[in-house]
Amino acid sequence: MSSVANIALADGNTIPQLGYGVWQVEDEVAADVVGQALEAGYRHIDTAKAYDNEEGVGRALRASGLPREDVFVTTKLWNDDHDYDRAIAALDASLERLGLEYVDLYLIHWAKPKQGKHVEAWKALVELQKRGKARSIGVSNFPVAQLEEIIEATGVTPVIHQIELHPDFAQEELRAFGREHGILTEAWSPLGQGGELLQDPVITGIAAAHGATAAQVVIAWHLAIGNIVIPKSVTPERIVSNLAAAELELTDEDLERLATLDRGEAGRIGADPAGIEF
Repeated sequence: MSSVANIALADGNTIPQLGYGVWQVEDEVAADVVGQALEAGYRHIDTAKAYDNEEGVGRALRASGLPREDVFVTTKLWNDDHDYDRAIAALDASLERLGLEYVDLYLIHWAKPKQGKHVEAWKALVELQKRGKARSIGVSNFPVAQLEEIIEATGVTPVIHQIELHPDFAQEELRAFGREHGILTEAWSPLGQGGELLQDPVITGIAAAHGATAAQVVIAWHLAIGNIVIPKSVTPERIVSNLAAAELELTDEDLERLATLDRGEAGRIGADPAGIEF
């Protein structure tokens, strides 16, 4: 079994730095692949209401036979539930689908600034943490301005900020804000999308030098710079291989070469959180 570090959150809890994400995994598939991930040694599973696979994740958790406290589970509040009361009810509904009494981490999935309810949603998450239904609370896809607003309004700082992040789009501004405020950065789409990033000659060259896969190099880069990372795969071999990246140690020269790949906004794949409409 691979050795994955548990890193401290600002609220005193800990999180496995390398986890398993299930975005775009159908519910009927999720039970199988999450089960494979748990068997391989993952102890951190990341889902969301919007993924429509919380029930499948819950089935895998129950079938694994693992003690509840041994698996770190994240889910997320969707955009149409930013109203305070709806946000409270939304976690109850997620817990029912997951078959759990609490989640380890609850995130606001998107700030959706034009909707203007992110502060109200954050106040609901603060209450949910007080009730013990979410051990830790954080956000996903928040511009700096909205991060500042929720912190100023409540005095409560998210422990994690989950954002699109990969070598092509290293998000230094948001990572720097996180470092200044004790917020850990978690990467979604950590391997990019479509496989193009994994064909980059810098990455494939480093992989060849270490006898590793390109995906392992990118995951190891995330771990080395302090990111929490949740790669997704439904291929059994890659589920195992991605976890083994925790054992790969990149050199300072490797990290310097990988840093040259950052293309700023030109490297963004997903939607800009400042202007999303969905």
